[in-house]
Amino acid sequence: MKKVNVVLIGVIVTLLSVVIVQYANERSFGNLPQATVQVSSSTPDTQVQPNSVGLNDSAVTFSQDSVLTGLFKKTEDSVVQITSKVSTVDNTVIINGQPLSGQSTRLGSGFIYDKEGYIVTNNHVVDGSSTVNVTFIDGNTYTAKVVGTDPDNDIAVIQIMDNFSDETLIPLTLGNSSEMLPGQQVIAIGNPFGLSDTMTAGIVSAVGRLMPNENVGYSIPDVIQVDAAINPGNSGGPLLNMQGEVIGMNTAIKTNTGDFSGIGFAIPSNTIERIVPVLIKTGTYQHPYLGISGRTMDPDISLANDLPRNFKGVMVEKVVPGGPANKAGMIAATLDNNNIPHGGDIITAIDGHPIKTIDDVISYLDDEKSVGDKVVLTVNRQGKSLDLTATLGARPAQVPQ
Repeated sequence: MKKVNVVLIGVIVTLLSVVIVQYANERSFGNLPQATVQVSSSTPDTQVQPNSVGLNDSAVTFSQDSVLTGLFKKTEDSVVQITSKVSTVDNTVIINGQPLSGQSTRLGSGFIYDKEGYIVTNNHVVDGSSTVNVTFIDGNTYTAKVVGTDPDNDIAVIQIMDNFSDETLIPLTLGNSSEMLPGQQVIAIGNPFGLSDTMTAGIVSAVGRLMPNENVGYSIPDVIQVDAAINPGNSGGPLLNMQGEVIGMNTAIKTNTGDFSGIGFAIPSNTIERIVPVLIKTGTYQHPYLGISGRTMDPDISLANDLPRNFKGVMVEKVVPGGPANKAGMIAATLDNNNIPHGGDIITAIDGHPIKTIDDVISYLDDEKSVGDKVVLTVNRQGKSLDLTATLGARPAQVPQ
């Protein structure tokens, strides 16, 4: 299967060579199942509509431009540039037998969370740093400490440490990301390639994407896909709806070249709203953990297990010894010579909610459950349906091998 990369969109400016290079972690979509598109029955946000004129009428264009300009003016003061120092080693330059070492500046974006000086950004923007610099649109720069991080969902919170009484902090409002639908307009504000105060516009291309996070081995659920141009340096900046509400945080792009190719990803605001208060309070966030790996059913797996070709569910391919699923009595499949799993439990529902893909399992547990909660897993075991009850544990730092 052809591999494509999901690239984190921070930037590192190398001080030694005075050039901007990409701060990236390559990620492969090669083994991912088709993502589930989740939509809401809610009425879409009101868009600018033409008033008895054609779509190409200049009045409509002017009206739309006015809306975008107004949103930018309303929100630009709430978006900041985040910089931090990172150590570098240049193995191509050897001095006294040692590689040349130096420092680079990592660039990213963030947005004001509240008037207490808390700012939300991506974990990969501040990873490895205890303090960073925050620069506002007026050019004022302050030192901020890293308050809490959630590497699994690539979310971090920082807080300004200096006296910022000269600044008027204007927190952005978090919108309801579950109401976003493909086709709705969005804007992104950030600092691509260090170009501060940059806005781009586009639409929601899809919702409910599952984005791999190879730094920790777990995937991020419910990610929003957009076609608004985002590039290295946009990481941590807000994705806004047409009411100026944050409905996502720009995090990664899907690319073969390292540059934007029309597919960007944003962590949904509902995830941010759930996790950020915990990070402020405790500094960390515990994700619920079932202790399995599985594969979305397809016709080959279904027919090989004497099931209807379009049978829906998740075939359990691995059960972690001593994990919650193992304690609940879940059975893993074995692989035949064609790499088709046989004989394992097939999850068809969790707490009565139908499961069609592995995305559904990850999203339900992360969105609806906490560590210590019990879940009822409905499984198909060799043609028979039964319920297993598991008590969710805390997700380990790395995926068990």
